[in-house]
Amino acid sequence: MEKAKKLIQDYGVSRFIVTCFAILLLVVAFLQGQDMNILFSDIINRFGMYAFFSLAMVPSIISGTLLNFGITLGILAGVLAGLISLELGMTGLTGIGFALALAIPFGVIVGFAYGLLLNKVKGSEMVVATYVGYAAVYIMCIGWMVLPFKNPAMVWAIGGEGLRTTITLDGYYDAILSGMWNFQIGGVTIQGGMIAIIALACFIVYLFTRSKMGIAMRAAGANPIYASAVGVNVNKQRIIGTILSTVLGALGIIIYAQAFGFYQLYTAPMNMSMYPVAAVLIGGATTRKIKISHVLLGTVLYQTIITVAVPVASILVPDGGLGDVVRIIVSNGIILYALAQAGGNK
Repeated sequence: MEKAKKLIQDYGVSRFIVTCFAILLLVVAFLQGQDMNILFSDIINRFGMYAFFSLAMVPSIISGTLLNFGITLGILAGVLAGLISLELGMTGLTGIGFALALAIPFGVIVGFAYGLLLNKVKGSEMVVATYVGYAAVYIMCIGWMVLPFKNPAMVWAIGGEGLRTTITLDGYYDAILSGMWNFQIGGVTIQGGMIAIIALACFIVYLFTRSKMGIAMRAAGANPIYASAVGVNVNKQRIIGTILSTVLGALGIIIYAQAFGFYQLYTAPMNMSMYPVAAVLIGGATTRKIKISHVLLGTVLYQTIITVAVPVASILVPDGGLGDVVRIIVSNGIILYALAQAGGNK
């Protein structure tokens, strides 16, 4: 009994509760006779779609700017880069490669300005970041209407001005990465290309955190006073961390869009920062400490619950309009629980 308690404490009480809930949902789904191969395939697909956003929390937290609720800025930068690639008519690997390459300088510029702002509001980063993200979304609502895009597949059919709410990637680079190197294990589709890209990104971030700059950044985030005393420019490290986080967010939305099949504009990116924040928190991260393992575990747990909860609830309470309601309740409930545990024992 004591050994079991110690294992639970080492794993983290919060993570243990969320893990048990995820397992319970899977068991109920199995007992309901649902196609588990499809469910597991969907979980893997959603993991690939959201992993980059969760990974973007790593440089943000270790640099001391806390949870990056302003990742929406990076998402908007990435969407802009993606739309430019569509405007130029680029397709396949060339199209998504161009979009990813263009998203990097866009993310650097936006992240630098955002980092300067965060240095002005130390101690209130998460609150300010939330409002900055919301403001940026509404500013870009105007931008999507006035930017000079002319591609008929992107602009409104009537008038030919202003971008559509949803822009399909069919014929451009829809599922170009999520459909690469796929294979099956026991009927479950494993997206080899997506997993390889995520593994590479995690490895690069891991190497960065072990580099000289990464160690300096970690010191600046953990103890700014001590870091300043030993010659580390704390403000500079915070800006670098914010830039890296924003760039990862910009890359993440392009990875997400090619798997989803669409770019969603206007207010669609509004609350996208909540999902990776909740994921890393239930994975074991805090506002001051995070590991790659927290990113991976948290994303798997969060996406498992979101993926399985809706079909399970739809069978338990057969109502045609229940699915979306359950999704909102479950997703926001996990976010609330994760935020409540943000500074506690994981």
